[in-house]
Amino acid sequence: MALKITVIGTGYLGATHAAAMAELGFEVLGLDVVPEKIEMLSAGRVPMYEPGLEELLRKHVAGIEGSSGRLRFTRDWAEVAEFGDVHFICVNTPQKQGEYACDMSYVDSAVDSLAKHLGRPALVVGKSTVPVGSAERLAARIAELAPAGGQVELAWNPEFLREGFAVADTLHPDRIVVGVRSERAERILREVYATPVGEGSPFVVTDFPTAELVKTSANSFLATKISFINAMAEVCEAAGGDVAKLAEALGYDERIGDKFLRAGIGFGGGCLPKDIRAFMARAGELGADQALTFLREVDSINMRRRRDMVELAREAVGGDSSFLGKRVAVLGATFKPDSDDVRDSPALNVAGQIHLQGGQVTVYDPKGMENAKRLFPTLGYADSAVEAVRGADVVLHLTEWREFRELDPAALGEVTARRLVLDGRNALDPARWRAAGWTYRAMGRPRA
Repeated sequence: MALKITVIGTGYLGATHAAAMAELGFEVLGLDVVPEKIEMLSAGRVPMYEPGLEELLRKHVAGIEGSSGRLRFTRDWAEVAEFGDVHFICVNTPQKQGEYACDMSYVDSAVDSLAKHLGRPALVVGKSTVPVGSAERLAARIAELAPAGGQVELAWNPEFLREGFAVADTLHPDRIVVGVRSERAERILREVYATPVGEGSPFVVTDFPTAELVKTSANSFLATKISFINAMAEVCEAAGGDVAKLAEALGYDERIGDKFLRAGIGFGGGCLPKDIRAFMARAGELGADQALTFLREVDSINMRRRRDMVELAREAVGGDSSFLGKRVAVLGATFKPDSDDVRDSPALNVAGQIHLQGGQVTVYDPKGMENAKRLFPTLGYADSAVEAVRGADVVLHLTEWREFRELDPAALGEVTARRLVLDGRNALDPARWRAAGWTYRAMGRPRA
C-alpha cells in the first residue's frame, strides 16, 4: 500500500516539499494554522515567488482542472494524523528576539499538536533547521504524547534548498541525509525518496546529532567562504589589488572551487545569518563555544560590508557627513536574485542606512517590491530600473538579477544626473559600463 504523506507548515520549505512529494506520486495533505495561506494554496497559488513552484502546485492541487488531485490542504490536526503514514515537520525556526539562539516554539508546538492525535503507526520526520540535540528531545516528547506510543518514530531529514532553485533541489537533491534510529525508519525514507535515489542522489544514513549538524555545518561553511572573499576584498582595497581576479585564480584550485567567491556586500536572507548565530549559541550551551569563535568574525565581516558600501556611496557623492540633497538609485531589494525574499537583505539594509542619513533613495527590484514596501515603507520605489535611476547622483547595484546585468548602460546614462555606478555584487561588466561613459566602482577592485 502506497505511503501517504503530510507536510506540517506550508511556508517556503513546506509548500515546495508538499508539491514535490505529489510530483513523486504520493498522496499529500498539507497543514497550516494560517487560514489565508490554506485558502491561497488550495487555489493553486503560492504566497512567495519561487520559479516553477506555482506551476508544480497547480499540477497537483485537488479541484484544479487537469490536476492529479494528489495534493490537498487543511487546518485539522486530527485529519492529518489519520491521513498520514509519514509526517514532515517544515515549520519556521527564527532567531530569538534579542538573542543568537534559535526559537524552537513553532517546532515544539507542531510536534505537540500532531503527536497527541497519532493513534496508529507513523513516522514523524523533521526537516526544519534546529539546534543539535533537538531531535533527541522531540523523540521523547512524541513517545510521551502519542496514543500509539512506540509505534510512532522520529527521524531527521534536513533540507538543503536554495531559494530560486527549490523545486529542482527537492526533486533532484545533491544529497539526502536521514538521521534514524531503526531499520524501519530508514526503509520508509528510502521509499519516500526512491525516485531521486534511483536517479543517483546519494542517500546518507546517520544518527540524530549528525543529521542536525549537517545543515548548520553546510551553512556555516558557505558563510565562511563568502566572508573570506569579502575579507580579501578589504585587503585588495588596501593593497591596490583586484579581488575579482584573485577569486578567479583561487577558483581554479579544485580544493577551493569558484562558487561563493564573488566579493560584494555579503549574505543575508532567512537562513545563513540566523543559522550561524544559532550554531554559535548551541555550541556555547554544549561547552564547545571555542570551536565556533571564528563564526563571530564571519558574521562581523558580513555585516561590515554593508557599512562599507554605505561609506563607498558617501565618498562617491562628495564625502560629506550625510547624503542630504543626494538622489540615490538602488537596483535590488531581495537578498538574492530569483526570489522575493527581503529578510535580512543587504540591499535593503544599505538603502535604509542611506535614507536614514538624508539620502533620497529610490529602489527597484523585479520581484521583491511589495515585500520591500512592507518592510521599508519610507523608501522611494520605482516601477522599472530606468525610473529608479532617473535623476540619480549615484546608482547602486545591490542584487545580481539578470535583468540588471543586461541593462543598456548607454541608455541608462541618458536619464541619470551622473554616470556613476557602484557595483555591490561585482556582477556587472566594468568595461561595458566604462565604455558607455560611466565611472564604475566596486569593493576590492581598482578604480580604473
